[in-house]
Amino acid sequence: MIRWNVSPEIFELGPLAPRWYGVLFALAFVAGYLVVKRCFVLENKNLKALDPLLIRIIVGTVVGARLGHCLFYEPGFYLANPLEILFVWKGGLASHGAAIGVFIAIFLFARKYKQFSFSWVLDRICLAIPLGGALIRVGNFFNSEIIGKPTHLFWGVVFERIDSVARHPSQIYEALSYLAIFLFTWSLYRKKIPVQNGFFFGLALALIFSARFLIEFSKEAQVGFEEAWALNMGQWLSLPFIAIGLFLVFRLWGSRPQEKNRN
Repeated sequence: MIRWNVSPEIFELGPLAPRWYGVLFALAFVAGYLVVKRCFVLENKNLKALDPLLIRIIVGTVVGARLGHCLFYEPGFYLANPLEILFVWKGGLASHGAAIGVFIAIFLFARKYKQFSFSWVLDRICLAIPLGGALIRVGNFFNSEIIGKPTHLFWGVVFERIDSVARHPSQIYEALSYLAIFLFTWSLYRKKIPVQNGFFFGLALALIFSARFLIEFSKEAQVGFEEAWALNMGQWLSLPFIAIGLFLVFRLWGSRPQEKNRN
């Protein structure tokens, strides 16, 4: 087994105590920015639109993830204590809420910058999301959170800040899955396969949330009410995303080439 007792703080210098999770969360946006910038360059798009797009994505991700956790996982507590919703540093972000927040952010961007179609932007952002998701899950590992169920497998991890039980490193399972999804979807994009805008959005939904659905079986319940359920909240929330993704993939695969201005 592997023993894990790394402090979530990188270092402490007076009031300054940066955390691994915060750094990796920020790196997720940097990595996503670089991926989308590469798409803009390959397709001769105006790079001046990148910064306003990034700002909207950051706001949509954080607000959506926070509200998703508060409303999906602990609605009773947060509706009784609404100010607690603002205390993001206490933890509690949901990827399903983040997905909805990003969707809304892209919609608002496309309304203002009409030279970019909503589906085109959505596809390029979805190319980057799995890479960002992988970095965030590594951050969860440093935080010793979203831990897995007990296991006797040799790669079981003892999160010493939690207990002395060897557990599935579910965060690493997800990080590796998302990295593989990024490499796969990026390779398809670079091959310029003949698909309509919206295909990569559907593919990302289907793959990311299928991976999430399966890996949830290795996780401990995040909130008490899930323990009596056959499927947990994360799995139930993943099912509609998977269904939408598969519908788009089968509908758009090979239907017509994407925009012709790609080099």
